[in-house]
Amino acid sequence: MTSLKDHTRTGSDKVVISVDAMGGDSGPATVVAGISHSAEKNPRLHFLLHGPKDTLEALVAKRRVLDGRCEIRAADGVVSMEDKPSQVMRNGKGTSMWSTLEAVRDKEAEVAVSCGNTGALMALSMIRLRKLPGVDRPAIAILWPSRNPQGFNVMLDVGADIRADARDLLQYALMGASYARNGLDLQKPRIGLLNVGTEEHKGRAELKEAYELIGDHAEIGRFEFVGFVEGGDIPGNRCDVIVTDGFTGNVALKTGEGTASLIGELLREAFAYSPLSRLASLLALTSLRRLRKRIDPRRVNGGVFLGLNGTVVKSHGGADATGVSAAVKLAFELADSGFGDRLAARVASTAKQAQDAPQKDDDQKDSKAS
Repeated sequence: MTSLKDHTRTGSDKVVISVDAMGGDSGPATVVAGISHSAEKNPRLHFLLHGPKDTLEALVAKRRVLDGRCEIRAADGVVSMEDKPSQVMRNGKGTSMWSTLEAVRDKEAEVAVSCGNTGALMALSMIRLRKLPGVDRPAIAILWPSRNPQGFNVMLDVGADIRADARDLLQYALMGASYARNGLDLQKPRIGLLNVGTEEHKGRAELKEAYELIGDHAEIGRFEFVGFVEGGDIPGNRCDVIVTDGFTGNVALKTGEGTASLIGELLREAFAYSPLSRLASLLALTSLRRLRKRIDPRRVNGGVFLGLNGTVVKSHGGADATGVSAAVKLAFELADSGFGDRLAARVASTAKQAQDAPQKDDDQKDSKAS
């Protein structure tokens, strides 16, 4: 996400990130290790860390780099991966996740980061931060390594909600275009609608309806609609933004992560097969490191919740310290670029234009008829 740096503020102002210490599968020690790695690389980072005070104080005390840069907010409740979003909505107050979002709501921090339960995080985010005007269903957008010049494609939704009708998919296209325009510095992003084939007659009824809606709003949204795309286009260069429902997007995301890990394991096995292959691995060490870094899902860890009055970065639940640090880095770049405010203004404006457009078309038809 290097293009965000093109819009960064000048100066040395600190950037405060609100972090849920209790959300990950590996516990608070991994989260503290991750934010300390980020703090070592970026002196402007400061943190509000939410969770059990005694536990976090002991962990933070071991990391000198966090001295004076990490404030602990006591929150004894924990949202587990098994908790249902409906239960968390009723009983989530007092949890580390709630406290993390509250800090962004109260403008004490600029971005919230959590490795916790995705459904619960989205539910609490909608309660505490509220949806942007014109947005019916928020989405999670991720950066997918691609063959495009910018190095990444944007894909959404990847799990905020498994449902999405044609109108929702249109809103995802508008938000995805805004994300790509502001985050990847693409003036006119190319939008593709994920389907089982590229032919117009293929797919479910809502996809065919969305095809028409997205195409009709391409000019208003200042994007180019390339039509239906297939799974092979997700890492390709046919489009910059892939729009899909949360069920399909999440399956694709997990499949991609698993495939990347498999490729890494197979390469290690291949180069360890014989003395000659081990020698070959030494000769190709630089290239192998570059490849490993390129396909390592931990280094692009972090999905952004779009459509809310505040910025939330969802880290993978199984993230290690490297993954947590990558999510914090993304949060910092989003905050430092002023991305949240610019995206909110763009989404609100574009969504309003999209809502007004059908009415204007009807008015024009009525005037012609009269």
